[in-house]
Amino acid sequence: MNLLASMRYLVALSEHRHFGRAAQACHITQPALSNALRALETEFGVVIVKRARAYAGLTHEGEAVLAAAHRMLHENEVLQQLLKSEEDHPRGHLRMAAVPTAIPILTRFAGRLQARHPGISPSVLSMSSLELETGLESLSVDIALGYTERMNVREVKLTAWPQSIEHYFLVRRSASAKALRIGDPIGWAEAGRLPLCLLTPEMHNRAILDQAFATAGVSVVPAIETNSVLTLALSVGTDNVSAVLPGAMVDAIRSHGQLEALPLIGPEVRTPIGFMTQTAVRPSRALEAALALMQSAEWQQEVAEHSGALRA
Repeated sequence: MNLLASMRYLVALSEHRHFGRAAQACHITQPALSNALRALETEFGVVIVKRARAYAGLTHEGEAVLAAAHRMLHENEVLQQLLKSEEDHPRGHLRMAAVPTAIPILTRFAGRLQARHPGISPSVLSMSSLELETGLESLSVDIALGYTERMNVREVKLTAWPQSIEHYFLVRRSASAKALRIGDPIGWAEAGRLPLCLLTPEMHNRAILDQAFATAGVSVVPAIETNSVLTLALSVGTDNVSAVLPGAMVDAIRSHGQLEALPLIGPEVRTPIGFMTQTAVRPSRALEAALALMQSAEWQQEVAEHSGALRA
């Protein structure tokens, strides 16, 4: 039995929650995946996978094996990158995640990182805050960009690097605007009476907006709900739907014509965004390169220009 491969199959099954999709992701057949997991159970003398007609989750013992699998695969990746990298040329995979509204910032960062270090292969993933925190805890995510105010919601200790402060804008279609126009401020109460596209309730961004609307004295029933940042951005291209977007997302759609963004006031809502990593985990060469880039003056200037309180 190849223990490392079997651990990788277990992680894939946990992520995909389906034997067939996990096997496909691992480029093996479903019987091969099932046989490898049974061999893993024999090796440790415990039942790892709850078996029914379909995937039914992991046993308590299986969760312990899964945690060990994440640690083992992480240490293997750290070692592989150490052996394959030259001193000034890190190589390897880096799994990065961001809450949906911070995806424009993370995408810029991944592009800058890959341009600086062509040997690094970054993955950019969109996750809810809960998924992001779970990924950091399990080591399935190397670095995450999210709401630093949530850093203490789990037991795992995180280190944060502040990046920007989210300012919020009501974005809507404007037939008179040739390019994106930054308009006069609008109150949350007034905005809450418009047909809005908002993220779904499990997203932390939605909780932030709901609290702002409640403080302004309005209860909002969205015209459209979505867990897709693309849908959120595209919804403002329709005639009657508006959206509440942070500065980084507004900046990402600057090239779209006939849109205006109105700063939201009453209350003033400002939410810190930062990169986060697990404190006690040994970083890979790719993660070390990412940490160096995020603290550079070059990147700090770029993130300041494309997020936060936008200017026309």
